[in-house]
Amino acid sequence: MRRVKDFLELIKFEHTIFALPFAYVGMLLAARAAFDAGRSSPWPTWREFLWITVAMAAARTLAMGVNRLVDRALDARNPRTAGRPLVTGRVTLSTAVVGTALSAGVLVFAAARLGPLPLLLLPGALIFLLGYSYTKRFTWLSHFILGFTDGLAPMGAWVAVRGSLFAPADWPAWLLLAAVTLWIGGFDLIYACQDVEFDRAAGLHAIPARFGIAAALRLARFCHAAVVGLLALLGAGMGLAWPYWLAWAAIVGLLSYEHRLVRPDDLSRLNVAFFNVNGYISLTFFAGVLGALGMG
Repeated sequence: MRRVKDFLELIKFEHTIFALPFAYVGMLLAARAAFDAGRSSPWPTWREFLWITVAMAAARTLAMGVNRLVDRALDARNPRTAGRPLVTGRVTLSTAVVGTALSAGVLVFAAARLGPLPLLLLPGALIFLLGYSYTKRFTWLSHFILGFTDGLAPMGAWVAVRGSLFAPADWPAWLLLAAVTLWIGGFDLIYACQDVEFDRAAGLHAIPARFGIAAALRLARFCHAAVVGLLALLGAGMGLAWPYWLAWAAIVGLLSYEHRLVRPDDLSRLNVAFFNVNGYISLTFFAGVLGALGMG
């Protein structure tokens, strides 16, 4: 049990809260779209809820496990990450490998339980889940590749419930993908500002290291403004009721607050933005969608 606890700490399992609510939103909106097309219930089944939860948790565990394994040498050199359990030896290499491999097996099993299309599309998702950790070694677009990888959560949940992805009625899934890509990508721009000197010294590719902190923060603001617009399109296009718009207004406020926490010359409150504000945003979004759908 100690090894399990240490492994969960290694991958920051509690941060699953960032991606899981968006997966649930994809699940809820897909059930409503399927209901409009003739499905008997406007709500997902308990079976769908269970296996989507398992799949999303396993996918994030797999991605973070691979990230910690791939970056362990870099983490050891970076003062900010030198205390991570895999670097200090509190989590052994074998424990990290076994935990990561088990999560891959759980993901494949959950995808199979969700239907033939999720299983068919899984190899494409695995390319990003396994590969995004390498991207900062060759492209400063790594921030948005990470965002795209997280954006696969609501899209995967949509596919699991709706059973399709490329029909005209599947546009909300693609809109969610774009919104999460820019939300996570924009925040990762902010987060990467604290590693500018190390990234430059290590030859890693990141927008703050390449173009400067001020430029990265401006681009992050642009990304999050686009997220606000995409979420407005989603709500209007699906005719969602007032709880959604209340949540939307709260998200606008939270994003504005997040950007007031960090300045090019002051990153001291960056962790508040990461650990608190983004969790509030994802939970607020989920609550707004759930409330709007609950009203009919």
